[in-house]
Amino acid sequence: MTPNLYHDAIASLKSGGVILYPSDTIWGLGCDVRNDASIEKLLQIKQRPAEKGLIVLISKIEQLNEYVEEVPEIAWDLVDFAEDPLTVIYPKGKNVSAHLLGPDGSIAIRLVKDEFCKGLIYRYQRGIVSTSANISGETSPINFESIAGSIKEQVDYILKNPNPSKGNNKPSKIVKLGLGGDYSLIRG
Repeated sequence: MTPNLYHDAIASLKSGGVILYPSDTIWGLGCDVRNDASIEKLLQIKQRPAEKGLIVLISKIEQLNEYVEEVPEIAWDLVDFAEDPLTVIYPKGKNVSAHLLGPDGSIAIRLVKDEFCKGLIYRYQRGIVSTSANISGETSPINFESIAGSIKEQVDYILKNPNPSKGNNKPSKIVKLGLGGDYSLIRG
């Protein structure tokens, strides 16, 4: 896969744009994790209240240290060995827009293993926001054709995988971790 494939998407992210892209699970809306205006635009496109959580996607496990104050010990193995896409809610986030933090300061992060999505994040050199590419409350899109026209019209860039494989087509599992190693399943 050539790096040029991602060039325009990365330029859009750097300039504060919102992109539509195939994540490691379903089609998603994404933007820079530190840009408040971009996140607000993403929420407006999705018609989603700011109180609902958003996820940060990372391309390598070491990036957890960049976005989490203290990574619970259990997280390293849990994230590294997860076979299916797994979003983990960590106790205290850092270095991101306040829009990405829960009321308790927590942050939801997923290490992507899908090569196309991982390539985008790796080349961008920081995490990107991820949320399903649907109007809030509607069904998550399982393919590009099922994404609402209003979303396609409002994003700044659409990134398509030229070699799409049969993806997961369902949201990730979500686990919430505590500092002491305690955890709870939020979405299975």
